[in-house]
Amino acid sequence: MDAAELLSRLKANLCQVIRGKEAVVERFLVALLANGHVLIEDVPGVGKTTLAKALARSLQADYRRIQFTPDLLPTDIVGGMIYSPKTGEFSFRPGPVFCHVLLGDEINRASPRTQSALLEAMSERQVTSEGERRELPRPFLVLATQNPVEYHGTYPLPEAQLDRFAMRLELGYPDEESELAVVLDQRSTHPLEALRPVADTLDLVAAQEAVCRIHVEASVVRYLTRLVRATRDDPRLRLGASPRAALVLFRTCQALALLRGRDYVVPDDVRELAVAVIAHRLFLDTKASYSGTRKQDIVIELLDRLAPPT
Repeated sequence: MDAAELLSRLKANLCQVIRGKEAVVERFLVALLANGHVLIEDVPGVGKTTLAKALARSLQADYRRIQFTPDLLPTDIVGGMIYSPKTGEFSFRPGPVFCHVLLGDEINRASPRTQSALLEAMSERQVTSEGERRELPRPFLVLATQNPVEYHGTYPLPEAQLDRFAMRLELGYPDEESELAVVLDQRSTHPLEALRPVADTLDLVAAQEAVCRIHVEASVVRYLTRLVRATRDDPRLRLGASPRAALVLFRTCQALALLRGRDYVVPDDVRELAVAVIAHRLFLDTKASYSGTRKQDIVIELLDRLAPPT
């Protein structure tokens, strides 16, 4: 199955259960193609968990869910050494992170120490325990959900962890017609029950490899790196975007081009993805934070200042 057919089937499947959110589903697929992780920040009940389940079913992927709570421990995520009285030996018992699609539900309800247990897995697709390195399966996607930070009982995500998410997305409430369709879809059963696989994980890995072959002109690369570097000089930010942000923006632009049926990236791809890829990696200084400045608006301003290549 070629990448275009895979993406078309996946999008159609996901849109059966996530009504009226075609643009968000497309961004989600872009992150998936770019072999990146996704952070969804939104209010409860808008379909974040359903999106993860629908993707796993569509790809016949191994799916695990972790409910992040204040008492969750790092070993509850990555696993640990277990003693067997029968053999008198210790053996490694894998945690739920050993899967294709991992849903970290309400990730910002756990302590920063527990959240950091995901850092190695997200960045290097491996877990190190007792000095031994263990590979995670391919593909490996973390889809994390978090409640808005002003909600009771939440912790801010560490900077290092936010930087490992390729994109931050919001589902938002559906429009009236889509919400009506959601209710009618579940009159007897949940639409997830009727969802059928349209591909497998090997098809996705092949599509991810195809993304790397999408051509990017040197002028477009310079354009996106100038944008990332501009965040480091903005006086409203105490922390700008890292080089990882430039790498992720590069790869997601390739993925978007493939999704749109092109074998090359255009400057408009950079403009379309910049906010979703960069904004969550920025940290406002105290004055900008209290004045109500939005990180998304800063990225848009910087885009407007930079002349795109012609």
